[in-house]
Amino acid sequence: MYDLTQQVLRTDKSGMPLEWISYQEAVRLYYTDQVAYYCGTPLYRIHGGISTCTGIQSVIEINSIIATNSSNRSILHDYVPPLNNAALFRRDAQICLYCGIAYSDKELSRDHIRPLSRGGKDLWNNVVSACKRCNNHKAGRTPEEAGMELLAIPFTPTHAEYIYLQGHRVLADQMKFLMAHFPRSSPLHERLRDRI
Repeated sequence: MYDLTQQVLRTDKSGMPLEWISYQEAVRLYYTDQVAYYCGTPLYRIHGGISTCTGIQSVIEINSIIATNSSNRSILHDYVPPLNNAALFRRDAQICLYCGIAYSDKELSRDHIRPLSRGGKDLWNNVVSACKRCNNHKAGRTPEEAGMELLAIPFTPTHAEYIYLQGHRVLADQMKFLMAHFPRSSPLHERLRDRI
């Protein structure tokens, strides 16, 4: 039996990661002849109806990565992904970047390194994951003023990094494929090395 919640990684023809899609969306892409090629692990074998002309049942096999004929290059130039807490916490490996302890999503908060009240912006390079205790202790001060040290430098994810951050239960072949599109200097390389 299949786990029908496993997401499929969709790319363009050149192999540039575009988004996560459900198996239903993948079937639609196959059916409308938009799939250029596929790679990765076979995930699903979907059986359709039986042709009245041939008596043969239709079958679509879906792999973990599919490349489609459409291209969406416009999103890749000067792309800044939307900032949301789930992706932020995943970027920071679920760790408070002040005390270094791992927490669940509900125990973390978004901390503005330069507080909003002091002209800071709600941007990837000005926010980190912080436990509620550290965030409350820092309050409306900078880390230096609060006597707190940042454990890592925040960064704005590229499109491929953001696709990874949005994924749920990313398979090893999908992870390896995405990591090949990360910048060489991406902090995610070291964090994810043990996962593939």
